[in-house]
Amino acid sequence: MNASPCLYGIGVGPGDPELMTLKAVRLLQAVDFVAYFAKAGRQSTARVIADQHVAATCEELPLFYPMTTEIAFTHPEYRARLAAFYEEATSQIATRLAAGRRGALLCEGDPLFYGSFMHVFERLKGSFQAEIVPGITGMAGAWSAAGLPMTWGDDVLTVIPATLPYDRLVDRLRDADAIVIMKLGKNISKVQQAIEKCGLMDRAVYVEYATRQAERILPLATLGARAAPYFALVLVAGRGRRP
Repeated sequence: MNASPCLYGIGVGPGDPELMTLKAVRLLQAVDFVAYFAKAGRQSTARVIADQHVAATCEELPLFYPMTTEIAFTHPEYRARLAAFYEEATSQIATRLAAGRRGALLCEGDPLFYGSFMHVFERLKGSFQAEIVPGITGMAGAWSAAGLPMTWGDDVLTVIPATLPYDRLVDRLRDADAIVIMKLGKNISKVQQAIEKCGLMDRAVYVEYATRQAERILPLATLGARAAPYFALVLVAGRGRRP
């Protein structure tokens, strides 16, 4: 391992600690500090996943979001407050790197796939060494847990954030072969309506907490009107060329 200061963006996978890579475990056990994002007052899911591999002597740097879904992400205040938060998080990490220390920033799933790590990485990469340790994405964990073959032959996989406006969501669904809809949370009802409108309800599978003890998998049609975790997914498998 390089002894020079470096930030490792470590993907810890979708939830099952055994799905962390060997490289992720090796680096996590060797760094001087470990940082992770969390909602104020709650545990960091990434930190929980990595728990058995964090050394007792390692400094921990929790980075608490000033908010999550309390304000719409399109609101100017949301963007301003999150930008200030990422600047401060980057500053705290940079201070430790400037002192010659090596650190890990933990990320659920993969660091460069809808991850908060990217906001720090973009601010930091011109000044310090940074290395990405890829992780198994939440969607890979979900379709594996569901035993759902997603893409066949010429199928195009489309990944859609449920935060899109309804009309844009419908447009994306209509043009798609295999589909992953992420970031459900408060958007679940909108997603159900869009899936129904596009005639995909019979193929849609709902997955929450994939690979974790609280994992739940069921046809979306049977979910009904209920809340969904933010990190729940809807999967629609493709129907492309098959042998």
